[in-house]
Amino acid sequence: MSAIGTATKAAKQQQASAPISHLDSDVAKIFTHLQPVLILTSYYLQFRFLVADPVTTLLTSAVPLSILQTAYVVICLPPTGSSNVASTPKPGQKRKAAKVDAGLGAKIVPAILSLVLAVFLGTPVLAIVLVLFGAPLTTHQPHTLLCAAHMSLLASIPLIYVHGVHSGRWREIVSLDSPLDEVFGAAVGTLLGAWVGAVPIPLDWDREWQKWPVTIVTGAYVGFAVGKLVGGYLLRGKKINMT
Repeated sequence: MSAIGTATKAAKQQQASAPISHLDSDVAKIFTHLQPVLILTSYYLQFRFLVADPVTTLLTSAVPLSILQTAYVVICLPPTGSSNVASTPKPGQKRKAAKVDAGLGAKIVPAILSLVLAVFLGTPVLAIVLVLFGAPLTTHQPHTLLCAAHMSLLASIPLIYVHGVHSGRWREIVSLDSPLDEVFGAAVGTLLGAWVGAVPIPLDWDREWQKWPVTIVTGAYVGFAVGKLVGGYLLRGKKINMT
């Protein structure tokens, strides 16, 4: 009995660690590629307004970003707890995309919950991280909070939607031991992009776009798109080696 239990536990762990695949539908295949283009285009069109008035622009642009991210998870990704998690292919076999077996209601509800958790849980956590990494503490609090909100909307909604609150899976994600896919890759890219985006701030160029948090948000958006591409296609299934 102990051997069977050990084998069952190992099988569950292997399934939990498999990279996520987008749904096997024509709409999902199209929208998963279109989504980062729409997000980056929307950001580019609002960039000059962001430089002129960061708080107002970040506040208003969070709405279309939330809509695009919610639409993406509903159209393209399997919700947590579904049978749409792709299994790891054997050598020589092609990866099978996840199949659609969840009703619309079963997808919209977790999408809304993912949005709520990303806003009310992910935002304060990332705001604290930004402060720990050098964000102004006594000034620019709305700037920092809205920057964290955009980072959370980019990174957290898809992660929460596909993984739910599974503690073991989130331990893998936080420890960077999760295999790369388009969801995890986009999240890692968002955080790395924001970190790289901090580089121009202390440089003595005296440019308007250097003010907090314009370069951070820009780096997060670019990193999101690059991370989704790298994690979803170029390095899919591989793990980040921190040694």
